[in-house]
Amino acid sequence: MKRFLSKKIIFTAIALFGAVPLLFAWGAWGHQHINRAAVFALPAPMRTFFYNHLDFITEEAVVPDLRKYTINDKAEFNRHFIDLEAYGDNAVQSLPKTATEAKAQFNAETLEDNGILPWYIQEMTEKLTQAFKAKRKSEILFLAADLGHYIADAHMPLHTSINHDGQATNQRGIHAFWESQLPEMFGGTYNLNAGEARYIEDITAETWNIIAHSNSLADSLLQVELQLKNTYPEAQIYDKDSVGAVAKNKYNQPMHTQAYAAEYHKRLRGMVERQMRQAIAETASYWYTAWVNAGRPDLSGLDPESLTKRNKKFLKQDLKLWEKQGKVRNVTSEAEF
Repeated sequence: MKRFLSKKIIFTAIALFGAVPLLFAWGAWGHQHINRAAVFALPAPMRTFFYNHLDFITEEAVVPDLRKYTINDKAEFNRHFIDLEAYGDNAVQSLPKTATEAKAQFNAETLEDNGILPWYIQEMTEKLTQAFKAKRKSEILFLAADLGHYIADAHMPLHTSINHDGQATNQRGIHAFWESQLPEMFGGTYNLNAGEARYIEDITAETWNIIAHSNSLADSLLQVELQLKNTYPEAQIYDKDSVGAVAKNKYNQPMHTQAYAAEYHKRLRGMVERQMRQAIAETASYWYTAWVNAGRPDLSGLDPESLTKRNKKFLKQDLKLWEKQGKVRNVTSEAEF
């Protein structure tokens, strides 16, 4: 078994650059809107069932992060990222593509340190397929909602890089800035209609394509902000607290001024919205693919007929809103900034 980056090296890096603070990947706003919008991208036979449980799918979107930070589930941490640099040069091409191959090639400590996100997405998709086959309602909902979280994480570029909070480039706080503060500020203008779900012929290849694309954006994400910071009046980058220090949110993340955030968002040229839309499209497509691979089971009998009938009018209204305006409603996300 190979092991590219030891804990000693990682601890040295932390000592040099500072420990990365606890973060909600994509933030509650992003994760909840991604899962909720993905429901409307499903074909009708799936959409009705998922809509009956729309609030669960929405709220459950943040639960993987709660397991990680609220109950300190040690098994949860490495599911949310993959530090490609830690696995050597050309990692996307050279890494084993399946979870089985990865476990055979690397020891548990390597996988714990450097992340297993793409492999875990594959495992979760197979578990969802089996849940669909067995028509186990609770498992379908739980696995689908959690899978959406990890797929969303895979669309956040810094979840594929060892420099995941800009700690190596003097940009601490950029992780939450990009994935939480910007969506909270500007997400209301985003078009969340990312098209209909499609069948994915090769889940393994699709997952690695997502990782590769996200990783290709990491340097741009960092460079755009670094260039802006180097030319922007220093006193106007961060909000200040009552004593004149940099204001922090409840997760101890620096709060950037609205003007600075707006300029960064503008210079990213739609990157955040594109990645969010792609996460919605892929989440719906992974759900759909698992259902198709399970034999397209009839889900209509999993809920009381009265529930489906009661929701019919609201589904029609919400679907129209998503199709025509790219919006979802009735999402109450806890503000982080």
